[in-house]
Amino acid sequence: MARKSSGGTPATAVLAAAGVPFTLHAYTHRDETRAFGDEAAAELGVDPARIFKTLVCETGQSRPELAVAIVPVAGHLDLKAMATARGAKKASLADPRVAARSSGYVVGGISPLGQRTVLPTVIDVSARQFETILVSAGKRGLQVELAPADLARLTAATFAAVATG
Repeated sequence: MARKSSGGTPATAVLAAAGVPFTLHAYTHRDETRAFGDEAAAELGVDPARIFKTLVCETGQSRPELAVAIVPVAGHLDLKAMATARGAKKASLADPRVAARSSGYVVGGISPLGQRTVLPTVIDVSARQFETILVSAGKRGLQVELAPADLARLTAATFAAVATG
């Protein structure tokens, strides 16, 4: 996979600085669309099992802590499994405004890479079955393709079964 231009987002800047091979995939985002991952899969003609969405969650025992879950667009986040993976009693999706503020990205364009606040990250184990996966490159209408191992290394992520469907 050839390294392409950085694409002008914090996510692609992280990839370029690390020397990680990646490919950018741009598509036209429609403002009325709220199923961002499904839109990316359809526009790019990529199996939704290979496109992963970035979800900011709240976990923690006595005080809420934020964490990132990276799960296939074709599935859903299993909140109980996410809590277990983080050693917490429960997990819930963070308020979209909290997710945007923490990550520095707009909802629908939240990348696991180059986030404003580095958060503990869990990637669903299904990512390992692919040579490359796609995640948001940091804005709506732009995906970055890279190896799951590179994504895990750059985000200090762990792999766990956190998706259903």
